[in-house]
Amino acid sequence: MKRDLSRRNFLGTSTGFAAAGIAALANPIAAAAQTVGVKSGDMPNLTIKEVKVYVTDIGKVHKLNSPETGELVSIVTESGIEGNYTLGDRNSTPGWLEWAKPALVGRNIMDLLPTLTSTSGMKGPGGFDGPTPRRPGGVAGGNGVPGFGRASANPGSHSAFEGPQLQGTGLATRGGGTWPNYYTAAADVCMWDILGKAVNQPIYKILTGGMPTKDRLMAYASSQHLPAIEDYVPDVLKAKQQGFKAYKIHPGNGQHATGPAIPTYIGHMEEIRAVRAAVGDEYVLMHDPVQRYNRFEAMTVGRLLDELDYAWFEDPVHTSDQEGLIELCAALSLPIHVGEFIYSIADFAEYIKRDALDVVRLIADNVGGISGGMRVGLLADAHGLECTPHNWGNVPDMALHFHLELALPNSWWFEMPFPPEYADRPEYSYQFRPDKDGYVSAPTEPGLGYPIDRAALDKVTLRIDR
Repeated sequence: MKRDLSRRNFLGTSTGFAAAGIAALANPIAAAAQTVGVKSGDMPNLTIKEVKVYVTDIGKVHKLNSPETGELVSIVTESGIEGNYTLGDRNSTPGWLEWAKPALVGRNIMDLLPTLTSTSGMKGPGGFDGPTPRRPGGVAGGNGVPGFGRASANPGSHSAFEGPQLQGTGLATRGGGTWPNYYTAAADVCMWDILGKAVNQPIYKILTGGMPTKDRLMAYASSQHLPAIEDYVPDVLKAKQQGFKAYKIHPGNGQHATGPAIPTYIGHMEEIRAVRAAVGDEYVLMHDPVQRYNRFEAMTVGRLLDELDYAWFEDPVHTSDQEGLIELCAALSLPIHVGEFIYSIADFAEYIKRDALDVVRLIADNVGGISGGMRVGLLADAHGLECTPHNWGNVPDMALHFHLELALPNSWWFEMPFPPEYADRPEYSYQFRPDKDGYVSAPTEPGLGYPIDRAALDKVTLRIDR
């Protein structure tokens, strides 16, 4: 019964905010101008003059995502406004500059932003994670942007999304759509950054029509995959001491520091019990095995999570096991969070329709940047569902998802990698940390809201590709 209520009772109180978000996506320039009370024609020249990539040294930082390359994308307009975003936080993105020059330079953001990631892809002929359709000559289907899927540095070769490292992962454009496309997603974020700077407003205020409903979010500590069962109690107690009001377990191999091997899920259950006992009944806890269990293991672990009043169960089985997710959603009381491994809005819609999730999870880089992330979040809201964007990366990656969380009417948590210093980068002076009440306050600076320290960037820049 709980799923009937959540699916079919539209959240009437959020309709105004959803309408503002839809309007901002349909005409971002007008939305930005309206936010500050000017006409679209009075905006600065937003024609793209230059694209470049700062290649930085990340040898001394803790990489939360292994593909991170230290590349910082830059788009510069004729009016001198620069937008930035990171590459490699989700997947290696070789040749971004070669794609961006023909696709972006000389075009106006007013024309690009509403359409660059607007097509969202349909399910491939093989269904979820199906094979990638290809154009004649072996080149992948286009993404609606000139210069991609039509030619490449090696004419006749497959696109970057069809390289051997991506075969079978589902990280490939399907059905001629654009998700996932890390080229366009990075450009989308840069252009929203520029748009916010053009009107001197943080992005989330543009997305909400200048009427945001929140200016802070409760942070939760999101653990690393720790080596031993005994590591989790000290970790959660450290997070609690630092002011976090909630903690999410990313379980490791489920083994004791010493002794014979045990089944992984049994070890995870020991961690779940030990962490609850350490922090007490009132502390908010979550569990995310990242698709690690089979159906039996997920059901067994899920029943323990229900018993110990955990707040949610994330990615319990492989996302492609839709029938298993449907069973878990029906049998367990705590919400099932799913979506990090969904890359098409058609698939999100199907999972919602089939009750294969309780809360929509998303990674913005996978679904078209800020524009695509808002579309997924509002789709969830239209079905009365919460949306929890994924924060797990460096400063610009965290900032991107924070703006979505602040703008969406159905998002309430801020995921913070723990230890939080793992997200710090030398070219950004800002460090994401919870305040004394456990919240992270919204940025006040324009665009993504966390300015680059140019002197620090110069020190870590190995070269600038133009």
